[in-house]
Amino acid sequence: MSDTIYIQIKTILGSILLKFIYGSNRKDVRGRDNYESIIKEGKSVILSVWHGQLLSVVHDLRKEKFYAIAGTHEDAEIISRIATKWGWNMVRGSSKEKGEIAYKNMINALKQPGNAVFITPDGPTGPARVPKPGGIRAAQTTNAAIIPISVHSTSRWGFTNWDTFYLEKPFGKIFIQYGEPIFFNKEQDFDECSQTLIEKMNELEKINLQYTNYESL
Repeated sequence: MSDTIYIQIKTILGSILLKFIYGSNRKDVRGRDNYESIIKEGKSVILSVWHGQLLSVVHDLRKEKFYAIAGTHEDAEIISRIATKWGWNMVRGSSKEKGEIAYKNMINALKQPGNAVFITPDGPTGPARVPKPGGIRAAQTTNAAIIPISVHSTSRWGFTNWDTFYLEKPFGKIFIQYGEPIFFNKEQDFDECSQTLIEKMNELEKINLQYTNYESL
């Protein structure tokens, strides 16, 4: 079996599985106005979630026609094909391979009024929950707001590699929270911006986890 056919089969099976899993889960989504209000003003946003939580967001925003950055390895290829079927505009590349091409395409997308680009700031190879420069640099260059995102659920599987990659179990409830916008100017250095982004995303994680635990009682 050729690699192309193998990936096509995994894409079809993966799409069916993810539709079933996320279609069977109830959702509690909060904070959409944090990015919708900016887009309505004709400004662009960068939607940011840690790599391990990306699947729930990919499904939640599947009808928005937003852009998303994805790596070039096999798993990313399969997720990219599924996301494309769901309506996403995929930009391929990573910090190690085709990174500059992906970065330029991200900048071009953000320069379009009212656009949104979805990133995993620590992906695709980690370290876990440590931002790469691309997303922050793009925000500084285009004045786009970064919207942190947190995902928790009542029941999920965790697959550990360089991070813990989560796949929600069927028939549960998913809690997604879109945080308040973060802005960086060109004068700020990367370390300062990175630490701010980590702190804001961790704060949102705690808030969303507390809410999830309360609602799950």
